[in-house]
Amino acid sequence: GYLHIDTGAMYRAVTLRVLEEKIPLMDSARIGALAEGTRIRLERSGGANRVYVDDRDVTREIRSTQVTQSVSAVSSYQGVRDVLVREQRKMAEAGGVVLEGRDIATVVLPKADLKIFMVARIDERVRRRKSELEAEGIPVDSGKLQQEILERDRLDSTREASPLRKAPGSLEVDTSSMSIEQQVQIVVDQAKEIAGD
Repeated sequence: GYLHIDTGAMYRAVTLRVLEEKIPLMDSARIGALAEGTRIRLERSGGANRVYVDDRDVTREIRSTQVTQSVSAVSSYQGVRDVLVREQRKMAEAGGVVLEGRDIATVVLPKADLKIFMVARIDERVRRRKSELEAEGIPVDSGKLQQEILERDRLDSTREASPLRKAPGSLEVDTSSMSIEQQVQIVVDQAKEIAGD
């Protein structure tokens, strides 16, 4: 019954708007202003998470190759991060949420009750992402996809604003050889232990 908040989808939504407005990726001021004026809503519908920008369903569009190639640049700007972190904290205020993203335990909610840092081998990450994209009807080259994932990791780990890193007190879980069900079970078991169930 917890609300799942995919924070990466929020950064992708802003990136989509940047591309639609044809704002140069180096124009941090205009991108920050656009983020401030963009309304993003996450919703669970039909057993899947949907992403809306100003009441328009952009769930599929935010997974495009162009958005994927641009999201690290857009998400590196402090103005964008300030807006989205503020919104993510608002969503989390009432409790009963699961936030997923690259800076949740270090920046957004450093005092979260449960912090899990999930990792996987690059070949497995490529396989999973390729499967997701192909299920959406988006053809993809595995070699190019691997380069994109590694470059995004590099950019996210070295950016000045909220770099990707493991937070103190996080449980690291290597999901490379785990099914989704096994991954979920680890999280649920940890949550139950903290809740005293």
